Amino acid sequence: MRLDPTPDGRGCLLAVRAQPGARRDGATGIRNGSLALGVTSPAEDGRANADLERLLAEILGLRKSQVRLHSGERSREKRFRIEADAGTVRARIEAHLERQARRKARA
Repeated sequence: MRLDPTPDGRGCLLAVRAQPGARRDGATGIRNGSLALGVTSPAEDGRANADLERLLAEILGLRKSQVRLHSGERSREKRFRIEADAGTVRARIEAHLERQARRKARA
């Protein structure tokens, strides 16, 4: 998963592959170095971007203000600025994906 330090060194940039109009909100895995996230909202008027920010903050256990779209406003390939160190972000995403996989296996 691609995580780069921010220029000011106070966070990291996370590569995300967005899927607006998905059946449900959630992470679907890692695709070509990007975290794949689906949101039910359509890609119009910035609604999907706002929902992606909210979903990422929820997955990472951060406040919404700590997650901001950095680039890719009109693209599926996006980069989000996360106000946390890269090690913490990586660990929380991996833990989330593991929990999700265990739930799926039980179902």
